[in-house]
Amino acid sequence: MKKTFLIAVLAGLFTMMANAQTKLTADTEKTKLEWLGEKVTGEHNGTIRLQSGWLTWNENKIVSGEFLIDMKSLKDADGSERLEGHLKSDDFFGVEKFPVSKLVLKGSDSFEKGSAMVKGELTIKGITNPVEFKATFQKKDDGVWFFANIVVDRTKYNVRYGSGSFFDNLGDKTIYDEFKLKVTLMVK
Repeated sequence: MKKTFLIAVLAGLFTMMANAQTKLTADTEKTKLEWLGEKVTGEHNGTIRLQSGWLTWNENKIVSGEFLIDMKSLKDADGSERLEGHLKSDDFFGVEKFPVSKLVLKGSDSFEKGSAMVKGELTIKGITNPVEFKATFQKKDDGVWFFANIVVDRTKYNVRYGSGSFFDNLGDKTIYDEFKLKVTLMVK
């Protein structure tokens, strides 16, 4: 009787371990975050660094995760210090007061076919809103890679400078409300 019970307990433990969540940590050196902001007369783009991050993975799904974005690292692709300074100012992201933005993952659909919808919450300037985006992944020798394009309505985070939704008569000075964040994330 004791032997049968012990075997049942061990079998249960092995099953739980096989279905256990795996915590994967972001490689901040290989991860790349690229932003794109558009306006009536053109666009600006650049990069921003991931400060730290992790996600938990179970049965082909993201279970949870948290990623911190270093807002002070915001760079313009053309190297314009004037634009970088303006984006870091209170007109846009208020980096002195809010040096870190955060993406908290709440889960995903199954990545069985290589892509899935991911749900989470994005915090910018201390304001949190739900986000949802499609992500793809690939397993490679150096780790697991996730790719996503996240569209963010900046006005939901009190980033209203040049927004035609809040100011009249901007004409060709209008900056579109949505910006895009292209994510190339490596975790191991």
